[in-house]
Amino acid sequence: MISKLFHNNVRLIRRHIATATGPKRNSFLIRIVGSSAFVGGSVLIAYQWMNQKRVHMLSGSVNKLASVTRYMAEPITDRKVLDANRNDMKCRMEELVMKIQHDFCRSLEAEENFDKKFVVDRWQRSEGGGGITCVLQDGDVFEKAGVNISVVHGNLPKGAIQQMRSRGKQLADGDLPFFAVGVSAVIHPRNPMIPTIHFNYRYFEVTDSTGEKQWWFGGGTDLTPYYLNEDDAKHFHRTLKEACDPHDKSYYPKFKEWCDKYFFIPHRNESRGVGGIFFDDLDGPDAKQAFDFVSSCAHSVIPSYLPLVQRHKNDTYGTRQRQWQLLRRGRYVEFNLIYDRGTKFGLYTPGARYESILMSLPLQAKWEYMNIPEQGSEEAVIIEVLKKPKNWLNL
Repeated sequence: MISKLFHNNVRLIRRHIATATGPKRNSFLIRIVGSSAFVGGSVLIAYQWMNQKRVHMLSGSVNKLASVTRYMAEPITDRKVLDANRNDMKCRMEELVMKIQHDFCRSLEAEENFDKKFVVDRWQRSEGGGGITCVLQDGDVFEKAGVNISVVHGNLPKGAIQQMRSRGKQLADGDLPFFAVGVSAVIHPRNPMIPTIHFNYRYFEVTDSTGEKQWWFGGGTDLTPYYLNEDDAKHFHRTLKEACDPHDKSYYPKFKEWCDKYFFIPHRNESRGVGGIFFDDLDGPDAKQAFDFVSSCAHSVIPSYLPLVQRHKNDTYGTRQRQWQLLRRGRYVEFNLIYDRGTKFGLYTPGARYESILMSLPLQAKWEYMNIPEQGSEEAVIIEVLKKPKNWLNL
């Protein structure tokens, strides 16, 4: 067990070392080697140190952005354009989502037992832009894992305009050129004791006929367990709070409440999971500070989720737990297809790539008529929490 864990840690550390450059490389190596003595926590310790440096790079000197070269595929925007427009928020955000996709995919691959890899599908949209869809399917640890980025532009379709106006956006009539870039992931593990995670971080620009530009950020990260583990939920929320607090102490409680309300299934009268953070239409205090906040949240995904995978991927389970997992996945499908705004926006967009939009759906799910968990059972415990959102950090 220790040998296997150490082997996995070494693979992850080797990958991170390969990205370290410049005079700080020696310091980086010393910290990594030192942390490796703590076999159980070496990956998290090493990642957290590296993560702090990467966040600083992304939110600091924009001249360093174009030096990032490790992606899952070639960027959608030509590299020369990215290099020549380092101060443009569209380019900065594309650099960010490309790196987040790469880091998350490689971290998940490191947890697989038989060297299972993501399939990388780079696609283009005739109306403008494209995306990179990465899917790992039928793995030993992850039954289906999808990590998608999209960089699209064109004119806003009527359906998308109506959706934006319904939530208060003042948009002029006529053609409205837009640009949207984001990263979105949903991970469906095989073991029911590992929770599902979803995250999405995005940037949107729209320009009216007078040349006036509106922009905003949105996104969030949330956790959907099949069985309640309070330590897991507390760790997840604590990590998100630590990502939010340096930017604004009000962000975590405000966006946690928003998440509880957004990921709610009205016809079931229950939440999709145990929450996290969610925000939309973030256009302040200014573009740089908003970007720094989104970058911090995006980089918190791995330390919030990977320890839960490592903790539970070898847990035992049986037919009962598997059938319950499939039923809960059915709830996940219901929310995504009926209520999720991101799914609706994607489906409204001309030239939509449906395979990528629907990558969030699990490989297998189940709907059983009138399934009511036995009172006092482990299944009933999670349902009680889903009906009454909890303050996991006792704030």
